[in-house]
Amino acid sequence: MIIRGLSDVKHVEWGNGLSRRFLTEADGMGYSLTDTVVFKGTVSKLQYQQHLEACYCISGSGAVETVAGERIEISEGMMYALDEHDAHLLIASENEDFRLVCAFAPALRGDEVHSLSADGYSRY
Repeated sequence: MIIRGLSDVKHVEWGNGLSRRFLTEADGMGYSLTDTVVFKGTVSKLQYQQHLEACYCISGSGAVETVAGERIEISEGMMYALDEHDAHLLIASENEDFRLVCAFAPALRGDEVHSLSADGYSRY
């Protein structure tokens, strides 16, 4: 059995937020579990080419926008899943941080950090 609290996990600052990595590849579970805070007022261009991701919003609000321009508003109690390695914008509201519990498959190593820029998507 694996038991961890926030003080026991790796905290990774990724530019527009903080990812607390509860489960990583080293744990042998086949997936990762993170508690991610997306800082208020930020927009992140992301794409996971090696991982599928599901996110459950536990506080705050924001949106996910597809490359086709479809915007899906996300608020507390909602889940979204990037089931096709979808390139997307992750947009946090202007008023509050956007907090998500995220599962990645296959598992993250745990040291991945986004490289955010205006001209391209951060990928890993």
